[in-house]
Amino acid sequence: MRYSELLFRYGELLVAAALVAGLTAAYVALVGATTVPAAGSLVGHMMGIVGFTLMLLTETLYSLRKRAMRRPRGSMRTWLRAHIVMGIVGPYLVLLHAAWTFKGLAGALSLMTALVVASGFIGRYIYTAVPRTADGVIVEAHELEFQLAALRAAAIPGTSRDEHRAIERRIGRLERQMGALRWERRVLATWHAIHIPLGMAMFVVAFTHVAATLYYATLLR
Repeated sequence: MRYSELLFRYGELLVAAALVAGLTAAYVALVGATTVPAAGSLVGHMMGIVGFTLMLLTETLYSLRKRAMRRPRGSMRTWLRAHIVMGIVGPYLVLLHAAWTFKGLAGALSLMTALVVASGFIGRYIYTAVPRTADGVIVEAHELEFQLAALRAAAIPGTSRDEHRAIERRIGRLERQMGALRWERRVLATWHAIHIPLGMAMFVVAFTHVAATLYYATLLR
């Protein structure tokens, strides 16, 4: 696979991996110089705030872009890539914020965050498995059917053998795309039924955790 194709297909994962590696190196250096930063320390709070903010942006910005009917900014593909990067880096910062303790509400939040991230990777696979336009919009079935009809009409006896073979290859590719599109519609509906409620439950727990932290750390002092 060429470098340009690798970036096109997996660029957001490579960017997220680079950011996670950089954060890990900084975290290891910090631990080596002092100790594991507690969740309630200044560094711990900063990691939690930045991570939680990225998680909120992950859930809101891409959804707003999908619903933007007038003057949308940026392609769906670009917004999805930003969605994936923030959806990986944000939870990783939250994990570091937890200081490797997984008890009580914080532990439940860490578990739910891991499940949401794993579900997001599955969703990305579904996304890349179906035909889309250059903007990242799903190609509708009627568009594929129209292209198939045009190709079949072009495969008339007067065409040369090479032209006929090229048309047959294109017909086969379109038929595979239609099969992928039908598969995507079924699987995506199931995935949404799991991913969205899981994400909502995660944010309910997260907001509860934030509220409890503020209450015990400030109001009770």
